[in-house]
Amino acid sequence: MHAADRNVGEGTHPGGGEGNEIMLPRQLGVLAFILTVLGAAGLISKTSAVTTAAAGDVRLLPMQFELLREGPASACGDHCRTFISAVGAITKDTPGDFVTFSRDRDLIGATLVLDSSGGSVLGTLDLGRKVRRLGINTTVGRITKLPPVDGAVARASLLPKADCESMCAYLLLAGKQRSVPPEAQVLVHEIWLGDRREDAAAASYSAEDIVVVQRDIGRLAQYTVEMGGSIDLLETSLRIPPWEPMRRLLPTELRAMGLDTSATPQNTGSVPVATKIAIQQPSPRTPPGERGWVIEEKAGQASLRRRHPLTVEGDEIGSFDIVFSCADNDHYDVSYLERRRFGDRPAEPLKHVELAIGRRSMPLKIVTSEIKETELASFAKGTMPANMVEILARAGSRSVTVTTATGNDGSTNIRVGNSGVPQNLSQLATRCANQIAGRGGIHAELAPAKAAEIGIAVPK
Repeated sequence: MHAADRNVGEGTHPGGGEGNEIMLPRQLGVLAFILTVLGAAGLISKTSAVTTAAAGDVRLLPMQFELLREGPASACGDHCRTFISAVGAITKDTPGDFVTFSRDRDLIGATLVLDSSGGSVLGTLDLGRKVRRLGINTTVGRITKLPPVDGAVARASLLPKADCESMCAYLLLAGKQRSVPPEAQVLVHEIWLGDRREDAAAASYSAEDIVVVQRDIGRLAQYTVEMGGSIDLLETSLRIPPWEPMRRLLPTELRAMGLDTSATPQNTGSVPVATKIAIQQPSPRTPPGERGWVIEEKAGQASLRRRHPLTVEGDEIGSFDIVFSCADNDHYDVSYLERRRFGDRPAEPLKHVELAIGRRSMPLKIVTSEIKETELASFAKGTMPANMVEILARAGSRSVTVTTATGNDGSTNIRVGNSGVPQNLSQLATRCANQIAGRGGIHAELAPAKAAEIGIAVPK
């Protein structure tokens, strides 16, 4: 999702963007209540909503609409539905595009078929209200045109396998009747300021930013109730920060939240959805000057370090450090140091740690994972090719995804941005070259000393 326009444009999603719209998360420290969003910004390309764009995924382009009749006629007979294909991202211009599209057309009872990556908060709320006023139904799916038959009206079939992500869930809620096929996915997360979502944990935020986010949370809450949905939709979205994967809503949640009315009467109020709320002691915060990747030098050995919160659906359960240090001319040593609170669940050791950068991934060897009072302290290490680490320093949105699993099936998946890497990796490379030359090529590991700093004893 994206938040409101504060003279700032449409936010950003996977591509470029102009300005800062908001999106749904749970930020560090003072922004633990902020939201997130998916969106598309400054995109000007146009494409048919029901054809494949040779240039890329049409779901990332501005939403386009197309009116089609269900077919084949021999199958649906007098009950063929009218489809409105809606493919792409919701921008601030989408409500106006829909008004133009719907002019002089009778759309009452038509079904809006959604396949969308999300988009602007304000654009979605405006579009949703227009859809509701026209008495349109909504579903998630993709439209495929059927071959024309003897000059008859163009027909299309509905394929149920599609995704409705982020703010698309709120557009789905606008339908007079809503349905979500079992093959489809509705995915949610927090909304966030568009220009800071790629590395939200390292960014800085002003009081004005917080005011904008709070205002848009209120607008989302008002809209959800207005559409007959459950406020649990917003609460669930707000628990998923931008560094975690989006959360797929279960069929029971879709019905309870009012997103799927096909099997139950339309929801007119809040229906409780079971959620796990963990009250945790706060973790030590990373000093503002050290957010992002920073160069560290101790005992003559240089490293590039990043600390990040460890979260599960927004609940902070600990923190971890990733440390790149000097190995040889073509490799870096990588250390993963984690402190995880286990709360009421039995503590189980870490059994898997994997880092992924771009299309490449690498499992780390777990050296130790031991209980220390109320925490599980773990240390894993490996040696990563320098050209894999260098991907983080390239232009554009780059990140390293950290996946972990414990013996009791507790897993985490965190995407860590690259703030500070473009500026500091070249410094690390230079210092490593000097260190390697100074020690005659002998490999001196920094990991044991780093592990000792947080109370982890590395076996010899």
